[in-house]
Order: sequence, then structure tokens, then C-alpha cells
Amino acid sequence: QVQLVESGGGLVQAGGSLRLSCAASERTSSTYAMGWFRQAPGKEREFVAAVTWSTGFTNYADSVKGRFTISVDNAKNTVYLQMSSLKPEDTAVYYCASRRSGLNYRMDASYSYWGQGTQVTVSS
Repeated sequence: QVQLVESGGGLVQAGGSLRLSCAASERTSSTYAMGWFRQAPGKEREFVAAVTWSTGFTNYADSVKGRFTISVDNAKNTVYLQMSSLKPEDTAVYYCASRRSGLNYRMDASYSYWGQGTQVTVSS
């Protein structure tokens, strides 16, 4: 059973930055790639960014492109989400998740394991 542990959330003013971390307990076929999702109150969970461990290939939601950067540290089995130029609409619980190869990176149903979530609040 893969465990994903997130950290780094908090309260920040609009225009500020935060870095989220997600440490994976192990690397298996179920952790071919990693994704970050978020869920705001009263809204559905949405895709934010995705990355593959081996190639570092990344994908982003249009709403965060140019502001957020996803990256990996293979030695630490950790994936990061660097968030800059934060906006109040970025306020949400952020989750990291892992998926197998060949699945749609934008769909949360593609991901097998999920972290517990970390709250990000951006004040105006």
C-alpha cells in the first residue's frame, strides 16, 4: 500500500507563494506518475498538475499554467508543487495522487493512491 504524505499548505496573501510537498512511501507500478488536484468548498475536485518520475514530463491546468510548477526529487521520492502569484480563487484543499502508466492524467479516477490533503488559503 503506497502512502502519500503532503505538507506545506497554509495561509498566504494574494500574490504570495507556497510550496507543497508530497512524499511517497515507495515507488511501484502504481506510482508511474504523480498529480496534484484541488477541491474548493462546494466545488468538484479538479486537476492542477501532473508529472512523471522517469522523464519529468509535466502537464498543467490552464488556470495555473505559468504560475505553478510541479517537479520531482527522485532520490527523496518526493513531488513538489511550487505555487506563485497566488490568487484567492486558488484557495482549496490540495491533494497529491499517484497513477499507473497509460491513464488519463487529468482524470481523478486514473489515480490509485491519494494523500490526506493540505489546506491552502489565499487572502485578498
